[in-house]
Amino acid sequence: MKKNHHHDDNDAQHSKDTTVGILDSRFNQTLRNVQGLLKGRNIPGKILLSQRVGSPDYSSLSSPTYVRSSSYSDTGTSDHASERVEKEAQSTSKSFGTPNENKLKVSASNVESLSEEVQKSSLGARATDSARVVKFTKVLSGTMVVLEKLRELSWSGVPDYMRPTVWRLLLGYAPTNSDRREGVLRRKRLEYLDSVSQYYDIPDTERSDDEINMLRQIGVDCPRTVPEVSFFQQQQVQKSLERILYTWAIRHPASGYVQGINDLVTPFLVVFLSEYLKGAIDNWSMSDLSSDQISNVEADCYWCLSKLLDGMQDHYTFAQPGIQRLVFKLKELVRRIDDPVSSHMEEQGLEFLQFAFRWFNCLLIREVPFHLVTRLWDTYLAEGDALPDFLVYIFASFLLTWSEQLQKLDFQELVMFLQHLPTKNWTHQELEMVLSRAFMWHSMFNNCPSHLAN
Repeated sequence: MKKNHHHDDNDAQHSKDTTVGILDSRFNQTLRNVQGLLKGRNIPGKILLSQRVGSPDYSSLSSPTYVRSSSYSDTGTSDHASERVEKEAQSTSKSFGTPNENKLKVSASNVESLSEEVQKSSLGARATDSARVVKFTKVLSGTMVVLEKLRELSWSGVPDYMRPTVWRLLLGYAPTNSDRREGVLRRKRLEYLDSVSQYYDIPDTERSDDEINMLRQIGVDCPRTVPEVSFFQQQQVQKSLERILYTWAIRHPASGYVQGINDLVTPFLVVFLSEYLKGAIDNWSMSDLSSDQISNVEADCYWCLSKLLDGMQDHYTFAQPGIQRLVFKLKELVRRIDDPVSSHMEEQGLEFLQFAFRWFNCLLIREVPFHLVTRLWDTYLAEGDALPDFLVYIFASFLLTWSEQLQKLDFQELVMFLQHLPTKNWTHQELEMVLSRAFMWHSMFNNCPSHLAN
């Protein structure tokens, strides 16, 4: 009996090893597919796989709550991809007995589906943008907007002319009920105007010393905001930034104004101005707008900034503990995904805080070309309350774009490279790859304490 039992155990183990081998093969193929799209860029997936060869622990792998498509330009297939992955996940739970294998199979199908989506988006360019617009129009045209559907669509990019409406909804500034929307926006815009007249449009004699210093600091930072875009050098633009930032800081005394928040206003300003100013941003002029239009834009920026920062309050309070916590998570995630890079940076004495603090503080606005920022923020805002944790995956993916280069640099070279990353000529394709890898790793590692153990 013991011999038979031992024989059964060997069969079971062989079966399990075979299953894991097949799934590892699928992961390898998926990562090769994604890697091929990078045209020579390194993707550290092979390192991730090599770490699992010994005694893999798949017990904590889980699929995301919903499957987001991976690319702005892949418009017609995201819903089908979601359905396909969900069906695979359901069939998996029937075909495999052990929960560990089930979870791995779900993650594998997610990553494989993701790779297919990236391939289609790269090959198909923007051929199906019209289908994407139809989907957005359908979601937005109802009396009640279903936010979950809007989030799924928006994660992969929002059509430019729909972005102002979509962002207001995603942030909870505009109500999902279309009958209430106009009235709520009118009331909120008046409330902003009241705050400006109460806090900003007053003589310095009525301000405290701290408030005077804060206003002075904002006045210094505004001209430095997005210096490479000439539009932001206009006096009226800087004045609008100053009003928004000072009013926000006064009404949020727990943090007050922190350098970096000035960058966070810029995507909102550009998006809401696009409702009134057309063409290239370099040709925009605030003097073409009426005072009412300017105050509406400022109010929308103010309220959307408030909504965004409500979800990350401790990022900007004293000592910025929220950012420090996320930088630590980023370090752990990079160690798990690409140990050679992690070890090399540690050997060189480079701390993640030295470069990643700015990434979290300014949400990558200073690291990527400004024309890509609004696309990046479509994904940020679609994440909703989950954004802070997902930033860790985006920034890991961003950093490991240069995995091979980083391993060849000494401390001084690393600092210089990370301060001046070679993203100047990036297009949407490079950004989509960063987001695709982030999605893949999030699917595999999120809520996995055994994978991201200290």
